[in-house]
This record gives sequence, structure tokens and C-alpha cells, in this order.
Amino acid sequence: MSNDLPAGSPDALSAEDAKLVTLARATRARARSDEGAAVRDLDGRTYAAASVRLEHLSLSALEVCVAMALSSGASGLEAAVVLLDGDPGLDAVRDLAGPGVPVHVGDARGDLARTLAT
Repeated sequence: MSNDLPAGSPDALSAEDAKLVTLARATRARARSDEGAAVRDLDGRTYAAASVRLEHLSLSALEVCVAMALSSGASGLEAAVVLLDGDPGLDAVRDLAGPGVPVHVGDARGDLARTLAT
């Protein structure tokens, strides 16, 4: 279950989490997607992705990021950012991250609205 943590603006984020916001914004814009996301694994590596919508494949931006991290050998996640209009759907993050990992949620423009914990 997700717990709401105090909402954070990009100014209140750590430098590492602010980088995730920048990556998610840039990826969403470049792909012209409704969703953008970025995650940081336990080794400090970052992964950014946009949502995928094909006839036979549909993945949220967070799901793509988790798949990228897992397929690169990540054993867990430190933090995540997702930018979208709607439900962030944290199941994939929970599968890899475990409890207590912050997920910063913002709108499609990149304005952060809240921080959830997995």
C-alpha cells in the first residue's frame, strides 16, 4: 500500500531525485508520450522511459523503467519519478524496490504533486 509523504517541489528534492525529474520530463517530451518516468537503482544507475502503446503491447513508463533496470541487473531501486495525468500504478516498482522507496508523482507537464512510498 502507498503512503502519502509530504509533497515535494523539485527545489525540495535531493540533487539525485531532481535529476530523475529532468530525465522523465525530457523522455516524455522527446517521445511525445502521455507518460514519462525515471528510476535510480541501488548502484546509482538511472533509467528513463516513456509509456509504450502498441496494438499488442501496452506498458506504463514506470513499467518500462523497471524492466530496463531489471534486465540490466539491478537488484533494487532507490527512487522513482513518474509524470502523468492519472494513476501512477506502482505495482512494478514495488516488485523490484520493496517497501519504503519514494516515488515522486507529477503531472504530464512535469510539476510534482506528491511523493508516495512503495
